[in-house]
Amino acid sequence: MSSPSERYARAQEAVEHPQSTAFAALQKFQLDPFQVAGCHALESGRSVLVAAPTGAGKTIVGEFAIHLAMQTASDKAFYTTPMKALSNQKFRELVDVYGADQVGLLTGDTNINGNARIVVMTTEVLRNMIYADSSALRDLRYVIMDEVHYLADRFRGAVWEEVIIHLPARVRLVSLSATVSNAEEFGDWLDTVRGDTEVIVSEIRPVPLEQHVLVRDDLLPLFDDRAGPATAQVNQELMRIRSSTGTTYENNRQAQSYRSDRHAGRQAKRPQRGGRRPVRAANARRIERMDRPDVVRLLERANLLPAIFFIFSRVGCEAAVQQVRRAGIRLTSNDERSEIRAIVEERTRTLQEEDLGVLGYWEWLDNLERGVASHHAGLLPAFKEVVEELYQRKLVKVVFATETLALGINMPARTVVLEKMEKFNGEARVAITSGEYTQLTGRAGRRGIDVEGHAVVQWTEGMDPQAVAALASRRTYPLNSSFRPTYNMAVNLIDMFGKVRARQILESSFAQFQADRAVVGLARQVREAEESLAGYQSAMACEHGDFPEYAAIRRELSDLEKKNRQDSNAPRASRDKRMKRMQSLRTQMQRHPCHRCPDREAHARWAERYWKLKRQNDRIRRQIETRTGSVARVFDRVIEVLETLDYIVDDSEETTLTEAGRTMRRIYGERDLLVAESLRQGLWAGLDAPSLAAMACCLVYEPRRDEANTGERGLPRGAFRAAYEKTTTLWAELDDLEQDHHLPGSEPLAAGLAGAMHSWARGGMLDRVLIDADMAAGDFVRWAKQTIDLLDQLSIVAEDATIARTARAALDGVRRGIVAYSST
Repeated sequence: MSSPSERYARAQEAVEHPQSTAFAALQKFQLDPFQVAGCHALESGRSVLVAAPTGAGKTIVGEFAIHLAMQTASDKAFYTTPMKALSNQKFRELVDVYGADQVGLLTGDTNINGNARIVVMTTEVLRNMIYADSSALRDLRYVIMDEVHYLADRFRGAVWEEVIIHLPARVRLVSLSATVSNAEEFGDWLDTVRGDTEVIVSEIRPVPLEQHVLVRDDLLPLFDDRAGPATAQVNQELMRIRSSTGTTYENNRQAQSYRSDRHAGRQAKRPQRGGRRPVRAANARRIERMDRPDVVRLLERANLLPAIFFIFSRVGCEAAVQQVRRAGIRLTSNDERSEIRAIVEERTRTLQEEDLGVLGYWEWLDNLERGVASHHAGLLPAFKEVVEELYQRKLVKVVFATETLALGINMPARTVVLEKMEKFNGEARVAITSGEYTQLTGRAGRRGIDVEGHAVVQWTEGMDPQAVAALASRRTYPLNSSFRPTYNMAVNLIDMFGKVRARQILESSFAQFQADRAVVGLARQVREAEESLAGYQSAMACEHGDFPEYAAIRRELSDLEKKNRQDSNAPRASRDKRMKRMQSLRTQMQRHPCHRCPDREAHARWAERYWKLKRQNDRIRRQIETRTGSVARVFDRVIEVLETLDYIVDDSEETTLTEAGRTMRRIYGERDLLVAESLRQGLWAGLDAPSLAAMACCLVYEPRRDEANTGERGLPRGAFRAAYEKTTTLWAELDDLEQDHHLPGSEPLAAGLAGAMHSWARGGMLDRVLIDADMAAGDFVRWAKQTIDLLDQLSIVAEDATIARTARAALDGVRRGIVAYSST
């Protein structure tokens, strides 16, 4: 029973925050303190940044913002996400609460009820609406930016900053982030650009996480609980296993472990402190790993399902499913299998019969009925959505997934298994970061279902338990801006605000905010160094003469002698020139008055410190020069390129857009300048619809690093090849121009998917197209949708009516079959 003071506090809260109190009463769970604080801030009229662990319930604060909007007659709320899958999921959740007539969805290729009062969208869609001054922004009161830490993404992160900077001042912003180590810094920036913003940070998981290491068939705790949670001391049994040189290892009385045979059919609890149990002899340098089917059986017996196995490879995910299938594992009952089949058939009924075999539908369905599935970017979107739904309904028990599943989709597990602690980043195998470890294991523990979640790291040869413990102990990672001005951004800002104001806006970006903060620290280092330099200079003062001058001679001579030793194979002329200079310096040094000083070497030691510190200080000064105004300087270079190409007219009084510049305003993407120039020069005139689709694909497609360059082999014939050659030549010219203006340029066009996209747009069969594309169905659909997005832009902005019509025809040709499928 609560005390009188607690009842009084609750009564006061209800009076001061009636909307928060009413909203909290509607929830299934009692709101956590950080959720209450977020709701109170919004009800008080402030924006809010909420940084909390995965699964902690951050979205409740965003949902409260929607609740506030719906208490009025006309206010709107937009909910933005970084991925279409997240948008689709949130759309369905909000429809269940507010009804289909009140909720819309805009994801670029999906437009449902776009004028609704609640609209879920990808962040890019909102950015485009702001630049177009869309009428849909009228009455907008709240914007929820889910997964706002995506602004660190080097490809798409700038979009988040553009939205934050350009949203009307009246809009309250709800920023939802994973736990980042510099949340206060990010909050300070939000407060600067958006006004009154409250920063709320929580590092408490609603469901505690137990960390284990799977050694053979033992689940050993990663940490020794007896040392207290604050110490995070590594289980010494794991350290003994690591240091073992081949002798039999055994669990001592203090070691804690699971054995699968102790937990059959029981709810998983904390590992019991057990008696002395010998473990079979093993050479610790090579401890045999359990096969995946055996790991699944172990987790099933220990009541640790459902589980997500993170495997950093699509091929690995599919192979894992096949291994479990071949082992004959079934994790579902007859009733569950019937329910699974009914849901799958309903969700995929619009897929064409002839495509099902190509997509491996029947084997996929059989795996689902066994309670097992894979989840990765190469999977057909329709199949991924089904897997997510079945998992949420507790019908699929084991999912083998790549790390993309960890990015916000609502698929919590009882257990998360990491088979390896490293992944291939496209160039080399690298260890996962603490942020990645936290994101992945954050999926473990279902609120309201599990008492605790479980993270299992499988032992691998050479594993260091201390390193794993360090990853598990660090809960945060820094949020750094990836913002950079683009051509499209530049013309939109100039058109809306003029050049001077646009430059000021860019200087208010988080990128510049962070750079300026870094400059403050660097400037402090410079000041401290200058004080030390003055001290060194005083210490090396010599009554015989100018010792800094003498020290400079000694230093140059020393550097040349070192170079002479290292560069023994230099041309004779260079060596002779160097020797001559060295002799001259020796003569100067010997004749210098300081050379005869009895304290010469003591002075020289201070001089050495002086020059070393001076070099460091000069380097820091150069850093300051490059950072101060860095974003605005890039903007100036972008403006110079646009002016050179006649997209803007920049005179002393005003900067204005030309007709080409106004076209550029509506072209979004990495190749905005190349697309605009190609249209202006008419390079794609005369292309038919399939060829224009293939050309658009070349502009958006990014090949894998290991993908071979096929040259012109496989390219569509006829007019396409000439247009492709002209576009490639134009790209090279623009790249040279960007390099001349100290801009990074862009990658060459990639034609690896052009033939397959041409065939698909002509009505080709799916099996043939996927063979030509040499990629999974899900990958082809992703590139096809990006191709559609560019074709849609061309159909709107092309001044040549023929190209606009062709773009619409190409769009229709690509948007069919599995590409057109959408479950929403």
